[in-house]
Parts: sequence; structure tokens; C-alpha cells
Amino acid sequence: MNKWSLLLWVLPLSVFAQQKNVVQYVNPLIGTQRMGHTYPGATVPFGMVQLSPDTDTLPYEMNGKYNPDVYKYCAGYQYDDKTIVGFSHTHFSGTGHSDLGDFLVMPTVGALQLNPGVATDTKTGFRSAFSHAREKAEAGYYKVQLDDDNITAELTASTRTGFHQYTFPKTSDAHIIFDLMHGIYNYDDKNVWTFVRVENDTLITGYRQTNGWARTRTVYFAMTFSKPFKEYGCKDFSKKQVYRGFWRKFDQSKNFPDLAGRQLRMFFNFDTDAGEKIKLKLALSSVSTEGALLNLRTEVPHWDFEKTRSEAQAAWNTELTKIAVEAPEPEKQNFYTAMYHAFLGPTVYMDVDRKYKGLDQNIHTANNFTNYTTFSLWDTYRALHPFFNVIQPARNSDMINSMLAHYDQSVLKMLPIWSHYNNDNWCMSGYHSVSVIADALVKSSTSVDAAHALEACVTTANRRNYEGIGSYIEKGFIPDEKLGTSASTTLEYAYDDWCIAQLAQKQGRSDIYDAFIKRSANYKNQYDASVGFMRARKEDGSFKKEFDPLSTHGQGYIEGNSWNYSFFVPHNPDDLINLMGGKKKFGARLDTLFTMYLPDKYFAETEDITRDGIIGNYVHGNEPAHHVAYLYNYAGQPWKTQQRVRMILKNQYKPSPDGLGGNDDCGQMSAWYLFSTLGFYPVAPGSPLYQLGSPAINKAVIKLENGNSFTIEANNQSDKNVYVQKVLLNGKQLEQPVISHEDVMKGGSLVFFMSNKPKK
Repeated sequence: MNKWSLLLWVLPLSVFAQQKNVVQYVNPLIGTQRMGHTYPGATVPFGMVQLSPDTDTLPYEMNGKYNPDVYKYCAGYQYDDKTIVGFSHTHFSGTGHSDLGDFLVMPTVGALQLNPGVATDTKTGFRSAFSHAREKAEAGYYKVQLDDDNITAELTASTRTGFHQYTFPKTSDAHIIFDLMHGIYNYDDKNVWTFVRVENDTLITGYRQTNGWARTRTVYFAMTFSKPFKEYGCKDFSKKQVYRGFWRKFDQSKNFPDLAGRQLRMFFNFDTDAGEKIKLKLALSSVSTEGALLNLRTEVPHWDFEKTRSEAQAAWNTELTKIAVEAPEPEKQNFYTAMYHAFLGPTVYMDVDRKYKGLDQNIHTANNFTNYTTFSLWDTYRALHPFFNVIQPARNSDMINSMLAHYDQSVLKMLPIWSHYNNDNWCMSGYHSVSVIADALVKSSTSVDAAHALEACVTTANRRNYEGIGSYIEKGFIPDEKLGTSASTTLEYAYDDWCIAQLAQKQGRSDIYDAFIKRSANYKNQYDASVGFMRARKEDGSFKKEFDPLSTHGQGYIEGNSWNYSFFVPHNPDDLINLMGGKKKFGARLDTLFTMYLPDKYFAETEDITRDGIIGNYVHGNEPAHHVAYLYNYAGQPWKTQQRVRMILKNQYKPSPDGLGGNDDCGQMSAWYLFSTLGFYPVAPGSPLYQLGSPAINKAVIKLENGNSFTIEANNQSDKNVYVQKVLLNGKQLEQPVISHEDVMKGGSLVFFMSNKPKK
């Protein structure tokens, strides 16, 4: 047999090995407990439709005040709840604020009820009790038994279409409730307007406009049933309008096809035989009902539920098998569930004909790129987008082009801060789009107009009337009187400015480089050498007198205290070490961060973190210090990076409903896990370098988009053998715990030799 025939004989076996089904390791119920981290429903990778059960309907405000219990429902689903109110089509994955929950559907039997009722008594409404024993969640598929009405609910999805399958008992009183009032973080005035057309006895179209976290948001839908309904009706729960026009000529409550109002719930009635399945498909569009219909008829033109489920799971398998991992079963479950979480967003935001509604409220066409939204950039610039630059560079290019389209459509001429459908909700601080853009362009893993990208970054960074930028430019810091998060925002701007400098240097723009590399040193203005911490400053330049480095509130920081933020100089750790007295003192300070005790009073009233997300005073459950464990490398103590990283992995990530130590924040927590489990991490996105840690898998093969493969092996790795004795890159021993992006993308091997004893 010659070598070519041997290759042809081996190739199918190798391809077969690469196509191993890893969807079995994904558990969407991981991280669904406590603070509304994630949702367990049906979606495809980066899907516009994210179809999932919602377990309660708490109002955003009670008695004119914010209702803190609503925070638990950021993702719509709480594992500890015992009832389901229905299945809605849009969700955020683990955000610290929320919106969405559009177009809730709920099957029922018996007496018709058009309110959800209360969890303590399901007979008061259309909600149903359920049990986790009769619940099944997989990537691309969800199934649950609705115990009150003996209905089996199953969900799957394509990119823009949710597919429901409900198995009913025998009855002449089967109903499907269609709730256009429902939403996550709801309040009376959130629904601006709702419009519905009953086109025929199987097809309904319409839209709803909401005023929530996204200020102006209109979502269109097209919904179709597999079986004609025998009758239908509607109730408007809104306050009585002063002016109602002459529509009062009609009885709009039953079998009337042209409906509009602020707070609508509809019902569709059926007769069913025992075990009969009624199927429902609902597609979304930001453009029009015509666009929603096109999405539905293009993506799911049939009624074969199992076909769509199979296609959804095949799509997940394609994405998840980009990394093949050898590890114990619990670690595989953690790893592939983290990949699943990382690939839930950002989300596709355009119809199949490439049209979408832009920030200017006009209709645009995404030529030569896929348009995305749901950019939680304060979180995801740190590890999620850098992870995409390794495993999804083409998709990340599309995301950057989406950000540039946002900039072009913005009357303020700013890149997105937190992109939310065709809105910016302006959540969190910094202008971290520039980090995402610089990281991709510096690593040359993008097809983006570099000059246009640089212009957008510079223009955004010079928007003087946004969050203290004017003062920052003039003084080199933001005064405490100007902004409640003055200290942390100054530190974040300094890092972002360094990113712009790297982008300018790549393009040979020395003028821009010089200006922004100077701005990137503004972190020094925030450091108070007399106390050894970053500290808020007043308008006159003096440091704020009231200072508690353990407190998050009133100290000039967001989602972190001075202990955590004082390490936020990711672009220049060497200079930070010098500021803090040298490597020995810096290492001891890191030790204190991880081992000190943080009293409960410092987070008791902070809704986005509990002690589960804290190690010592290191707050992993919020992101400002996600790079900190890797700073021991710069202090000449890499064995402590190795020990701390492995401790965090074990402490903060578990294959259980309460398995995440904080909100997943649109994939950032999961991306930290993925990088750290593989053994390397981007301390400063915008730099082509990665710091090495301690891999927690035996072997991983990363299949790169350029056709190369990068293999990571950890010889003698175990829960005890967390310390690295030596590392070989393509057979050559590394002198420093650092590799480059180019090392990864060229393909090859990275071999760690592990032990239970640190190598000092």
C-alpha cells in the first residue's frame, strides 16, 4: 500500500474521531440558581431566538420602589422555583440587569385563565407546577412536564425561530395562551404598544414595542400553529384610555382579527385527543412582520420537530468540537457547558435577507458581514472576545463590523458601550469596544477596515461630555465630584487608551500613538502612595478624605473595592509593581488579597455578589480582578499563579445549578474558565501575549479556523499536581511563562510537566 492510499484509508477514521458528539456533556441547568445566572432553554449558537421557560413574573417595582427580588430573574428562570408561567423567546445569559422575555406561550387545559396567578397556588392562574425529575435540558432542546394540566412541553429552535411541541391529554378545553404583556424586569409602562393580526386560523403576526433597558425597541413576530384553532380571543389589561376612538364599535374580545393595545393577552382554543401534539413556530424580526415570516419560512419550512432539534444539536456540536478535551467526566461537563455559555452571545441581529433596524431606527442591510447585538462589553472584553480571536476569529470580525455599524449610525458618534438590539443601554463604564477592536487587529485575526476602526476608537475616546472624559483629558483623572465611579473609570479609560495606542502603532499613526500612550499612564494619577491604594481624587487634586479600601460604595468604584481595583493596570503590571514597592511586596500584597477576610457588611447589600463569588477579598464573581491571579507571573512567582488559578477553578466552577460564583455576564465567567483550564490567559487584551497558568485538563486539541491545530498536554496533571515544572513549545523549553497569539495560530504543541511541588 503506498502512502496516498494509506492516507485515504486513515482520513475517514480521523474525521470520524473529530466529529464525536460532545453535546452530551452540556448541561444548561448549570448556573441557573441564585442570581439568575443563565437560562436552560432551546437556542442555537449565537441565536436571535433564545427560547426558555420563565418561572415567575415579579414586578420591577413595588409601592413605588425597586423590588430587589426581581434581580433573581435576570435570566427568567430560577432553579429553586416550583412553577413555570410559560416559555418566552428572548433572554440574556447571566447579566446583572435585564430586559426581554418577549412573546410568552403557555399551554393549558380546563377553565380558561388569562392571568399567571401566584406561585403559592397554581390554580389561581395559567402557571403550572413542575419537577426537575421530569425536566430535561440539552443544548438546543428543552423538555418539561407541566404537572397541573398533564401537558408535555418540548422546545427547540433555529437561529430566528422558536419551535414548540405540546403533547395534550384528551379534552375539548385545550388552550394556548399567548402573553404579549410578559417581560423580564417588567413594570406597568414597559409595554409601549402591541399590535396583532390574526391572518387566518393558523397564522398570527404582529409586534410589540417596549421601553426598558433598551429605551426604544420594537420586535416583530410571525407565529403559526400546526392545527387550526377553533376560536380565539383577547383581553387588554391596560388602564382605561381617555381616548379610545371608534374601535368600540367592535367586540374585540373574541374572534376579532385586528388587535392593538398596551397590555394584551390572547388565547387560542383547541379540541385534542389523548397524546395529540400541537406544534407552534414563532419567528422574530427587528424589521417587519414580513421579515419574521421570511425567517420562519426560510429556516423551518416544515413541521418536523425532531429534524429541527437534530439540526440545532448538530450546530452546537460543530461549535463545541472546535476544542477536543481529554479530562475526567465532571471536568468535561464543566468545560463544554462553559463553551456552550460562551457561544450563547453576542446574538445574531438581522433577518435571513440581511436586513436589520439600526441605531438610527432605519432599516439597514448587513453587506459582507453578519450583524450582531448583545455586547456586554465591560464584561466580555476581558476574555470572551479574546477567546473568539482564538476559536471564532471570523465571527469576531463580524462582531467588530457590527460595532462599527453602530458607530456609523450613532448621532453621538460613539462605539457601543452595551449594545442591546438597536439601542445602547449605556450600562457600566469605560469604552471597551476599543479593547475588542484593538485585540483583534493587533493579533491580525480580523477582516476589518483598520483606518475606520481607529477613527471610531479615537472619536469615542474624545467624547468629552460622556462620563467624565472631558475632565479625564484635562486633568488626567476624573474628579469624585463629577462621577460616582471616578476612580475605577479613570483606570479603565487608561487601559482603553493603551489599546488605542497599540492600534495606532500597528497602523503607523505616531501622532495618535503618542497622545494615547501618554493618556494610558493616567492610572498613576489615581495611586495614593501614602496608603498604597488607588483612591478617588477631588476636583482640586487632593485625594478623597473618606477612604475604606474594603468598601465598594461611595469610594469611586463600580462592582469592586480599592483592593481589587488597585491591581487594575493590566497594560503595565511592571510599572504597577514598581509603584507598590517591588516584586516582593507586590507578591505579598497579592497573597493578602486572596487570604484576608472580607466581613459580610461589605457585600451584604450588594445584589450582584455573595460570599460564594469571593475568595478572601478577591471577588471573582465580578470581573475587575479577573486578571489578578496571573500577576504573580510578573512578580517572579509563577507557582503562585498556578496554585491560585487551580483554586479558583475548583472553587468557582462546579457542574451544578449553583455552580457559578457570580453572574456569567454574557459568557465572561465561562471564558475565564476556558482559558484558564487550557493553561493560558490574556491579561491585557490588545497585546499579542498570553500568560501561562496551570492547565486543568489532560489534553486539548484546538482546531483553528486557518486549518492548523494547537495541542495542549498536561503530563501528570491532577487536582494535587497543579504546579508546572517546565513547559515545551514545539519541543523547545520556555524560559518565561508566556506564549504569543502567533504561537497558537501557527499550530503545534504546548506541553506542561506537572508536579505537586512548586518550582521556585
